[in-house]
Amino acid sequence: MFEVLKTEGLARRGRFSCAHSGEVQTPVFMNVGTQGAIKGGLSAFDLKNIGCQIELSNTYHLHLRPGDDVVRQLGGLHAMMRWDGPILTDSGGFQVFSLASLRKIKEEGVTFASHLDGRRIFMGPEESMRIQANLGSDIAMAFDECVENPAPYEYVKQSCERTLRWLLRCKAEHDRLCARPDCLNPGQLLFGINQGGTYDDLRVWHMEEISKIDCDGFAVGGLAVGESTETMYHILDVVLPHAPADKPRYLMGVGTPGNIIEGVARGIDFFDCVMPARNARHGRLFTWQGAINIKNEKYKLDTGPIDRECDCPVCRTYSRAYLRHLFKAEEMLAMRLAVMHNLYFYNRLMERIRESIDAGDFAAFRKAYSRRLDEKI
Repeated sequence: MFEVLKTEGLARRGRFSCAHSGEVQTPVFMNVGTQGAIKGGLSAFDLKNIGCQIELSNTYHLHLRPGDDVVRQLGGLHAMMRWDGPILTDSGGFQVFSLASLRKIKEEGVTFASHLDGRRIFMGPEESMRIQANLGSDIAMAFDECVENPAPYEYVKQSCERTLRWLLRCKAEHDRLCARPDCLNPGQLLFGINQGGTYDDLRVWHMEEISKIDCDGFAVGGLAVGESTETMYHILDVVLPHAPADKPRYLMGVGTPGNIIEGVARGIDFFDCVMPARNARHGRLFTWQGAINIKNEKYKLDTGPIDRECDCPVCRTYSRAYLRHLFKAEEMLAMRLAVMHNLYFYNRLMERIRESIDAGDFAAFRKAYSRRLDEKI
């Protein structure tokens, strides 16, 4: 399923296979289609054209709308979206953090008040696995609690212990569902999630414990939720030596281009983040010289592409001046073109990272781009 092909320092160049949807080259960035679509008007066919390898959707949101039972009747997410590549589904655990004012946590699971209509929804490990089985994703994430940073030590400790118990329940239910004759995707994989806030000892203990469970990969969760960038990097330095070397490692919800380069340098294989699409919808575009705000007055008569080093469909066709005009006129096309550029940039970034590790010069690539790509022009 996962093979490390080459290393440079702690950076890993790998190959990951899904029985249902083929092979993925790592390190990889997963493009986020929370509700089965990329915000900004991109289709599954657009994703193929901009180099996306894995699409990510959200269990909680699809459970609410259109309903995971509806998705199952439509043949699963792959058939509904017309996407034939791998799909990872988040477990709903992040909503335990993001919807803190609308939920109540118990040992059995979490009761939410729907952010759509206020109706009560219960989700625990078993429910999360059943929903993800109905969605038919290639990778299911274990149900966990994402704790805000900073949080009291004793609460984080109790949360880690509960997340470990939830993982055991996820594993048992996942195995049961995959063995059923009516399973939509019998080859669905399960990734466990490491938690522990910003406490080194809890992070290490939790990773060591979840590594004893036969999961197909392991994620580092609960980062980029309030702590500093330096703290995030420190946690990765502390916890990754305790992650299984033969399983893929996924840093959830991260991040900027510089964050990704630094994550790769510490041994991360999978990334996802809403940032490139969200920033694009507000006119913040990534280039190989740094980030720009396309709404700025200085681009009013600029006939050049967003980035002269970029060969995405947008940069090959349209000018900065035209894109600025679209944003000022509040045309929907502005968001579509901007999102297409930023997601292409992220997928090309991952490709260049892989090429640099293959060539043995990732250290030079990191030195040249880690800080530059996050700077504002």
